[in-house]
Amino acid sequence: MSDATTSDPGTRARPVDVSERVALLDVLRGFALWGVFVSNSFAWFSGYVLLPRAQAQALSAPGLEAVVSGLYHFFVNQKFITLFSFLFGLGFSIQLARAEARKSSIVPLYSRRLGVLLAIGLVHLVAVWAGDILSTYAVLGFMLLLFRQRSDRTVLTWAGGLLVAVPLLAPFVQHYGPILLHGAQAAAQAAKASNEIDLRAKEQLLAGLSSDSFWTAQAANARFLTHMVPQSKRLLWMASILGRFLLGLLAGRYLLLQEVERRRSWHHRLLFWGLVLGVLGNGAGVVMQRLRLAGLVDPARDPWMLAMSAVMEVGFLGLAAAYVAAFALLFQRERWRRVMQVLAPVGRMALTNYLLQSVVSLCLYDGWGLGLIGKLPPSRCVALTLIIFALQVPFSHAWLSRFRFGPAEWLWRSLTYGRRQPMRLAPGDAPASMTG
Repeated sequence: MSDATTSDPGTRARPVDVSERVALLDVLRGFALWGVFVSNSFAWFSGYVLLPRAQAQALSAPGLEAVVSGLYHFFVNQKFITLFSFLFGLGFSIQLARAEARKSSIVPLYSRRLGVLLAIGLVHLVAVWAGDILSTYAVLGFMLLLFRQRSDRTVLTWAGGLLVAVPLLAPFVQHYGPILLHGAQAAAQAAKASNEIDLRAKEQLLAGLSSDSFWTAQAANARFLTHMVPQSKRLLWMASILGRFLLGLLAGRYLLLQEVERRRSWHHRLLFWGLVLGVLGNGAGVVMQRLRLAGLVDPARDPWMLAMSAVMEVGFLGLAAAYVAAFALLFQRERWRRVMQVLAPVGRMALTNYLLQSVVSLCLYDGWGLGLIGKLPPSRCVALTLIIFALQVPFSHAWLSRFRFGPAEWLWRSLTYGRRQPMRLAPGDAPASMTG
């Protein structure tokens, strides 16, 4: 959900015109938004991760549901948030290049953009849904500013540390640290107590969201934040998001998606190695998940499983890289470009569509709405998500045939630039679906 300013030297910053956008980035952003929506719906909006283990297993146990769940974990889970984060970092790189072309500093404008995004995210986080990503992106976006003048080697080193070293070392520190400090018995009791607190917080959230009162549901959402935000695993998750930002920053510096033809050999290598690492990493993750559900392995008694976080992170990165490379290479073919352009308006309105997905999902799943939370098996949840996203595609096309921005994007830009942005397309302007 990133934007960029113009590259005209000597002019003041303004949002990019439709004709100045990189069409492939909008297409990829639309594709990423679909996957993020599937993930959010599958795990959170549906209440799946809030259910007791036995109830969750019963929903996903039948043959079709087990297949759908396996496909989700292999192809979707964490791959699209990886892709979305990568695009955020790449968008920052583009904005940085355009600011340098104007011979101006990116810091003031970008800081205002992030400040507005943080405000929107906090409202979404507290008043709508505790799983908000916007506030996290805004906070970590400020950290991106620290890397704007760092060398490629430094950026790559930090990315590798955040994405591989941290997931590899942190589980061992979390597991063995309390044992060394307090002894095995005390550490086991503390872990059990922490797990019970986590289960109780999820039970309370599920009960609140199942209520037929809108205010009870939203109050439960807000209370859950006090449990979720201080957790150490959230810091680990934020570290991985920042690492993905940095990979996007590097890709932007090397014009990986701005000049695909020049980087075609890179994309072929990304596609090959991404598939290899993606299949190995995600395959191992799916197998381990099935073994854990069957009670055959347990991190408490099988310490080697602590390394699975790093293995799975490599799998997430690999498959996300393969998606990027495949889209970039196919986009160079005229026939495929026409098909893929269908997603471009969705990507241009990513902020609006993301917020809309949350609101619609609450209406469908929460008790004050249709009350589907905790009741839909994986296949029906995914089918419902596909229907909603399919409706967002023509909505985005229709909106951008008349207006320059989505409504949330218009608000974001107007507050960022401190002046009301023109909303309607001027006569002669091409609608979004006609550009590329």
